[in-house]
Amino acid sequence: MLSWLSAHPRSWPLAVPFRISRGLRTTAEVVEVHVRDGDHVGRGESTPYARYGETTASVLAQIETLTRAAPRGIDRAQLQRMLPPGAARNAVDAALWDLESQRRGASVATLLGQTAPPCLPSAQTIGLDTAERMASAARGHAHLDLLKIKVGADDPARLIRAVREAAPLARLMVDPNESWTLALLQAMQPVLAEARVELVEQPLPAGEDAQLAGFDSAALLCADESCHVATDLPRLRGLYQVVNIKLDKTGGLTGALSLLDAAQAQGFDIMVGCMGCSSLAIAPALHVARHARFIDLDGPLWLREDHPGGVSFVGGLLQPTSPQLWGGGLRRADTRAPTSPAPCPQPADVPVAHVR
Repeated sequence: MLSWLSAHPRSWPLAVPFRISRGLRTTAEVVEVHVRDGDHVGRGESTPYARYGETTASVLAQIETLTRAAPRGIDRAQLQRMLPPGAARNAVDAALWDLESQRRGASVATLLGQTAPPCLPSAQTIGLDTAERMASAARGHAHLDLLKIKVGADDPARLIRAVREAAPLARLMVDPNESWTLALLQAMQPVLAEARVELVEQPLPAGEDAQLAGFDSAALLCADESCHVATDLPRLRGLYQVVNIKLDKTGGLTGALSLLDAAQAQGFDIMVGCMGCSSLAIAPALHVARHARFIDLDGPLWLREDHPGGVSFVGGLLQPTSPQLWGGGLRRADTRAPTSPAPCPQPADVPVAHVR
């Protein structure tokens, strides 16, 4: 049980502006939660997302309901019943996992029956811009294995071709962020094939998925905004081949593990993504990402400054966070984090033994 909970907003400036089809961002606006039990302090972070009707104020208000309803504390099982899936539950769920890890003196990986998080090949995102600027950004990342291209409905073919020319060897994913119509998706098929695009993420608006029935795409189709929790999966079968698991959608690592199990059982491939965030939000996502075919966890790499001990990107591989930042089983009586990252094991397929 938790004995003390606090939440506060935090703004992380981006090193460069980031644009998607919905608009431009210059900061990552997050909510950080601290849960205290004696000398142990669990931490978590989430990103309120306007697309889902969330604001910083609304997320803080949801979290405040927990302290009023349960002044003596809750556990993760109770949290699932008290808050709906979303950013508020994600931040608290992460803090509770971190707290449990400290109480038991064991890492979250150990609690899940896994080895320490390995280095993982994550995508580097090319934000929506002019074709020339996107090509320039792609040239700077041409040595990487996987690039993700943000596009809209305005001449996406030109943008995709510009990136492909600038990065001829990289694997490509395309993310229209719900901005395409079925007619545009159909028209884009020759371009997707020509550019060797492996995956298109949420091309149509959520709620219009039924149009994809029987559609034969040159690239895998991935549900993002259309897939939040495990109960969404039955209506997505036959429409998408991949689902994007984001902890801000599932309401935390607990919900993400449930979605992972259900998606794998129903034959979906897995992508793991993130919102604009710091490494504190990425640390729990790494425990799902190790089981994913596509990984897009570059949120902290856009920040001007991150937590000490946060993730880094070396040779196209995402290096895991320090065990003292989150979930390492180390007692933390305050909120200070180390300055050195954890050593990075080699990737390995590890059977999942989820602790609920």
